[in-house]
Amino acid sequence: MSLRMKNNRIITIVFITLFCVTCSDNRSQSPASPRDATNTTGAVIRIVKKGLNYPWEIIWGKDNRIWMTERDGKISSIDPSNGNTIFSFTISEVEARNEGGLLGMALHPDFQHNGLLYVVYNYNNHNKHFEKLVCYTYANNTLSHPVVLLDGIVGSTNHNGSRLWITNDANPKIFLTTGDSFNSDLSQPTNTLNGKILRVNLDGSIPSDNPFPNNPVWTYGHRNPQGLVVVNDIIYASEHGPDIEDEVNIIEKGRNYGWPNVEGPCNGDEISFCKSHNVKEPIWSSGDNTLAVCGLDYYNNDRIPQWKNSLIMMTLKNSSIRQLQLSDNGRSIVDSKTYFENKWGRLRDICISQDGKVYVCTSNGGNNDMIIEISKL
Repeated sequence: MSLRMKNNRIITIVFITLFCVTCSDNRSQSPASPRDATNTTGAVIRIVKKGLNYPWEIIWGKDNRIWMTERDGKISSIDPSNGNTIFSFTISEVEARNEGGLLGMALHPDFQHNGLLYVVYNYNNHNKHFEKLVCYTYANNTLSHPVVLLDGIVGSTNHNGSRLWITNDANPKIFLTTGDSFNSDLSQPTNTLNGKILRVNLDGSIPSDNPFPNNPVWTYGHRNPQGLVVVNDIIYASEHGPDIEDEVNIIEKGRNYGWPNVEGPCNGDEISFCKSHNVKEPIWSSGDNTLAVCGLDYYNNDRIPQWKNSLIMMTLKNSSIRQLQLSDNGRSIVDSKTYFENKWGRLRDICISQDGKVYVCTSNGGNNDMIIEISKL
């Protein structure tokens, strides 16, 4: 146990003791406090679809469908108006073990014309567990022509990452988060693919401007990042901590994010490592507990004005939606609020329609999962 963890727990005990003695609750909370619960009695909510089993990724497509992965290998598209499944395809190679399986997905920016769809999943090769990035072509209501773009990522029952994001510019790139696969020794070396955010071209080749030559690594020192969104050229990632310090980070080229030597902000005996290893500190952390932060998206629509200019983040352990309001320049968090705590169970991912409706998916298993629409708070 690090000195900082011990100090945090001592401080927590002292705080609880003082609270009980004074019976006072007048202390102000910091903007990023995880204990800010919000009334949602006026919310307009609709269940879009039930009977799902561990959905992992949901994407709002330009075709106005919700595209979804489930961990057992199924890719589907759903009509959000009635919940009907329009398309379904199962990748037989997927190995679903505990929290491993079919994970992140992204649609090509020109998906409606070229049908290119990218997924990352776990598989078994001679009793060894791996993870890879594969491109499929969607046409005639099926997927075909799989092309492996990146392979050799170590897989596990947990700590697999893995969220995808494709930039929407003249020369698109794929960003891919990977977990440390329960081996924290993999996170710091830049010659491994685990505990990283990777960046590759759409054909799987290495961009010439990556920070390490002929290397897909964009950033390193991650534990298990499971949320990724790009807003105004700023990349945000949410990341699971161990038993303290979940994080939201701004991802910058070539930077070290500290794991396993640093948990959350740099303090105490971590400061020397941070200074000598170019560690980038998070813009938000959960402090002395964890929420199991997951899917992440950006909201800036008038439909739900309370959420404008905010990162909206799903949590598993805390079973809630967390709003993280951004500063005007997007470089810091100025307020934090919690919604729908323990209403639907574990929440895995989020997508947002063009008209500002928010869709979230649960992660409870047993074919009891669902997609929920929130159109008003």
